[in-house]
Amino acid sequence: MKRLAFTLLLLAPTSALAGETAQVADLAWMAGSWSQDTANGTVRETWLPPLREAMAGMTQTHRPGKPPVTEFSTITREPAGVTFTAYVGGQPPTAFVLKPGRPGEAVFENLAHDFPQRVIYRQCEANLCARIEGTVQGQVQGMDWRYRRLP
Repeated sequence: MKRLAFTLLLLAPTSALAGETAQVADLAWMAGSWSQDTANGTVRETWLPPLREAMAGMTQTHRPGKPPVTEFSTITREPAGVTFTAYVGGQPPTAFVLKPGRPGEAVFENLAHDFPQRVIYRQCEANLCARIEGTVQGQVQGMDWRYRRLP
């Protein structure tokens, strides 16, 4: 019986987001329009569903008394693997490569970038949670969002 259990364990499918086998389609759970409303303003993020190994996203931030900020992102299949690329206000594009992980979570990393060094998305029940984080002057810092799906 132990041998059968060991054999079944070896044959069990691994995470769809494991290393080289990850596909952009594995991130379909991110697709949709999402919003977070707080006293500091409103952040909306929209992701188009995967199509031919690509997703496109847009984030819109509105803070009281400040001009709106928009950012564009893509998730594509690159030679390094599934890659999140951020296009932020006149800066050169910044790429973050997907790390192995579990379904319902995507951790993109670029340790050579100043901040952030990681862009993280995960399913939080019916919501989409997002986080950026990195080390600044030896201290881990981050920002979190908990988006609700828009109709």
